[in-house]
Amino acid sequence: MNEQFKTASHDLPVGPELEEFMRVGWLDSGSDAERDAVAEWTPLRRKRLHEAFPGERLLIPAGTFKQRSNDQFYRFRPHSAYTWLTGDQAPEGVLVIEPGGDSVLYMRPRLERHDNDRMYGEFWVGRRPTLRETSQRLGIETRHIDELHPSGRSADDPLLAAVLSELRLVKDEWEVAQIEEAIAITTRGFEDVVRALPRAGSERALEGVFWSRARLEGNDVGYHSIVAAGAHAAVLHWTENDGPLRDGELLLLDAGAETRTLYTADITRVLPISGRFTPLQRDLYELCRTANDAALAVLKPGRAYRDFHRAAMAVLSDGLVGMGLLSQADADKELYRRWTLCGSGHMLGLDVHDCAQARAQFYLDGVLAEGHVLTVEPGIYFQPDDGLIPAELRGMGLRIEENVLITSDGYRMLSHALPREASAVEAWMDSLA
Repeated sequence: MNEQFKTASHDLPVGPELEEFMRVGWLDSGSDAERDAVAEWTPLRRKRLHEAFPGERLLIPAGTFKQRSNDQFYRFRPHSAYTWLTGDQAPEGVLVIEPGGDSVLYMRPRLERHDNDRMYGEFWVGRRPTLRETSQRLGIETRHIDELHPSGRSADDPLLAAVLSELRLVKDEWEVAQIEEAIAITTRGFEDVVRALPRAGSERALEGVFWSRARLEGNDVGYHSIVAAGAHAAVLHWTENDGPLRDGELLLLDAGAETRTLYTADITRVLPISGRFTPLQRDLYELCRTANDAALAVLKPGRAYRDFHRAAMAVLSDGLVGMGLLSQADADKELYRRWTLCGSGHMLGLDVHDCAQARAQFYLDGVLAEGHVLTVEPGIYFQPDDGLIPAELRGMGLRIEENVLITSDGYRMLSHALPREASAVEAWMDSLA
């Protein structure tokens, strides 16, 4: 090998004496593992998947580490379907559902205590569970990953991926509780942001404030927080979060904490940076809130999924006509979409845009069902360079986003702890100042 391109570890080699010395003197750290609460729910989930593919061998992997640079890797987050079916969050695991319905979890167990492996050794990444401990905790048979025979229908198969999403559309009781926990953490994170707002100075500072709460009480944020002040609020997925905060402008905060079981919230509120809405800001805010109310009013089992979006758009369209931005004829042609831009909600759960691989007939073109958890988030967005609108509207973006559970006769607002009306937002901000 050309010496010019020879590379090596920055650690020194381990000699035989040190290697032998590292093998001895370790205390037993094993113990009986308590059964996770989710283990009461996962067998039924696996049974439903087996029934959708009778007689087939199914493989659902957790996924592997993603390299960031050199020997650095991003913090691991497993595939949502894998966690939903097993409760496990470890990298490289593979759930196998055999043709007869039996389930086996293949995983990489704890190495010997002295093993100095950088990827899996205890010195480097902490203690991994043994196969026995995982089996006790999750209530499933476990085997070493080296014993896996990778034949069968895998989760990258489009049909299996679609069915996995469709099975996850209706949340069970345990899942609803996890989402409610995510919302509670998120609510406290929003309160933290409001407290920090007078002295923050920048979007980035507020992003850090919310992240601290998400990381302290949960696993992380469920998605990149949108902390959009001024004209940044007109960018639907603004995540640069590098702008200043200016009195007189609005702050659009779209953020959600992810629980340690990996369920996320997804809530948006619009806050006047000064603590008070201007008359124009208040009018636009209440227009969005009225559209949100109209969307909520149609939520119940059996309604077409897209009906709540249509209800919200009817309100926003009328508002734009009333502002003189559109004629009714143009509104009937859906030209209002120049300023509404996107759909008014999505499913929510283990992923912020949950169950996204479900086939349209079961989701977007389907009907609402008891146990669906979704966001309701109509918004209005005036771009800073839009020459078709008055100058005072340019660079304003408003969205109110709620998280709701479809019940047997309607819906239950899960994000109820955060204020909705403009006057309530102001009073809430005053109380936290």
